[in-house]
Amino acid sequence: MKDIFDRIIENKGPLGRWASQAEGYFVFPKLEGPISNRMKFQGKEVITWSINDYLGLANLPEIKKVDGEAALEHGAAYPMGARMMSGHTDYHEQLEKELAEFVDKEAAYLLNFGYQGIMSAIDALVSKDDIIVYDVDSHACIIDGVRLHVGKRFTFKHNDIESLEKNLERAVKLAEQTGGGILVISEGVFGMRGEQGKLKEIVALKEKYNFRLLVDDAHGFGTLGKTGAGAGEEQGVQDEIDVYFATFAKSMAGIGAFLAADQEIIDYLKYNLRSQMFAKSLPMVYVKGALKRLEMLRTMPELKEKLWENVNALQNGLKERGFDIGTTSSCVTPVYLNGSIPEAMALVKDLRENYGIFCSIVVYPVIPKGLILLRMIPTATHTAEDIEETLEAFSAIRERLQNGTYKRLSAAVAAAMGE
Repeated sequence: MKDIFDRIIENKGPLGRWASQAEGYFVFPKLEGPISNRMKFQGKEVITWSINDYLGLANLPEIKKVDGEAALEHGAAYPMGARMMSGHTDYHEQLEKELAEFVDKEAAYLLNFGYQGIMSAIDALVSKDDIIVYDVDSHACIIDGVRLHVGKRFTFKHNDIESLEKNLERAVKLAEQTGGGILVISEGVFGMRGEQGKLKEIVALKEKYNFRLLVDDAHGFGTLGKTGAGAGEEQGVQDEIDVYFATFAKSMAGIGAFLAADQEIIDYLKYNLRSQMFAKSLPMVYVKGALKRLEMLRTMPELKEKLWENVNALQNGLKERGFDIGTTSSCVTPVYLNGSIPEAMALVKDLRENYGIFCSIVVYPVIPKGLILLRMIPTATHTAEDIEETLEAFSAIRERLQNGTYKRLSAAVAAAMGE
């Protein structure tokens, strides 16, 4: 019989195998200084395109004032205990009420974290007789939530409505046998590609198939729609989203998340969402901080306007220079290049060391082999100068990638890794 650690020692995983070359620089890097458009990386100033602070709230004085005052008044612990037992307050209720109103739903339920929150929500919404149909490109938190489901589940091709309908037909036949129902899951914005989920087309299928829709709108909340209420508002189908989920970790520059739905559904989740029922209540410093952030989302539309001014300038500039940014329809700005993992490492090091540009690098197995994805997150704090410097840098690194400079620089790394 094997020791279960044998596998771990022998196989570090597709990303873990690069740890000796990548850790501390390409993965687990340390950005220092106030959260902003320019921060410090290894002692050098860099333009940061990897921070999900879309509206630039993280370092605003009025935000930090509320956070600081809440910490002084309550500390980091209050309230103690799970909300069902001893951790419930008027402020938690107030935040839920305001969130529900903002996204045009009857009620909302506050979550401590986005990742575990939506996992637990999926688990609570379905029984063993129900069938889940979800987009194959869904975020890891959705995939992990679906893994908790003991019943059947089907994936449909990314944003492919024909594929979705085929899988709904399969799900209907199965549900007729089990006596269960169907839950469809999509994202408002897919965080890697930047594409909006085809929510309008999905809800149109409700006329033909009997299903409920759960939408993870982590990247759409605060950035899309007339008021910032997200992808459902942007596409005019917010009413047809049965369960709406969003996190505070993006536009709200904080910690926490929420679910919004009809009152009856939220009442059920309050008593059946295991990750909240048996977890300590969200501390007051985050609750009061979220109330202030939500107030700014509602009352300062100029923040979203500035964000989109920067998004359009960056994305149009990249397209004008011939870069492939895919079919993004959100703030998320992917730049696709051809190259190996060692070439990607050399390219990103060049960007950071010689051009002062810090952006996230995505490689296989997240995307197909032979592709490099540089994922950029414009924010309201970026400037025209930041964008112009970045466009110039990207033109330079593309030339070096194409003329083989990075292949030569990365040859030693490739040889060491057996590439």
